[in-house]
Amino acid sequence: MTVVVSLAAPRDRLLGLPRSGKLVTGLVIVGFFALFAVIGPVLVGDPEALVAGRLESPSAQLWLGSTDTGQSVLAQLLHATRGSMLIGLVAGVLATAASLIVGVVGGYVGGWLDEAFSLLSNVTLVIPTLPLLIVVADYVEDSGPVTYALIISLISWAGPSRVIRSQVMSLRNRDYVDAARVSGEPGWRIMIFHILPNLTPVIASGFVWAVIGAILTESGLSALGLGGGSVTSWGGMLYFAQNGSALSLGAWWWFVPPGLCIAALGTGLSLINFSIDELMNPRLRKAAA
Repeated sequence: MTVVVSLAAPRDRLLGLPRSGKLVTGLVIVGFFALFAVIGPVLVGDPEALVAGRLESPSAQLWLGSTDTGQSVLAQLLHATRGSMLIGLVAGVLATAASLIVGVVGGYVGGWLDEAFSLLSNVTLVIPTLPLLIVVADYVEDSGPVTYALIISLISWAGPSRVIRSQVMSLRNRDYVDAARVSGEPGWRIMIFHILPNLTPVIASGFVWAVIGAILTESGLSALGLGGGSVTSWGGMLYFAQNGSALSLGAWWWFVPPGLCIAALGTGLSLINFSIDELMNPRLRKAAA
């Protein structure tokens, strides 16, 4: 009797990871927007150029119609995609870096430094986010995408830092960390090479949520008219569409595309985050298997 052993098991099964259709779908959605953010503005040219009449509906020449001043909605949408993606990326990186510094260093070192970091994060958490952003944005002269990302990152690091701190406090007394400490390794090396690798899922999840939060926060601010008076994000498009009475005039092609883009990108990033949760949580991983 011949026993045939199949080696055709999926690679992710061999690695002990479940198949994740959510991860693939999320990556495709985010990759789609990232591609258009990079090459889109190059293809359409100046978003402020007058290319058609007032509020022309979509056609073969104008795929998404025109605004009330004759500007191409498609050109504005692609430029706004770059602005919103840039804000999300920069704010996500800065907020994640700040949360890592506060969470890892405070959780590992402990003592007065941990108390100081905890006090700082607690104070930041109770600050009302939207009023603070409105006040800061009103006083900042340069209100470009990078400036908004810097402002948003100032108040979005505290929550993830608390999660990272709790994880570090559970890792700092593990056997391999004690062995590294006894062998004479410095604290910075233990944090970077022994603790950080075990925080990868938590860091990735925090980064994804920071990007989502930054994009939604900036869109809300710009929709309220605090975007600096230029169409550099999806929220800015919604603001000008509202001011141009697009809804009452039935010009759906002006406000529906940016709204759909916000919803679609948020969905893609959320699917990626759910996949990371499955990787972190064995129960979710077993249910997805």
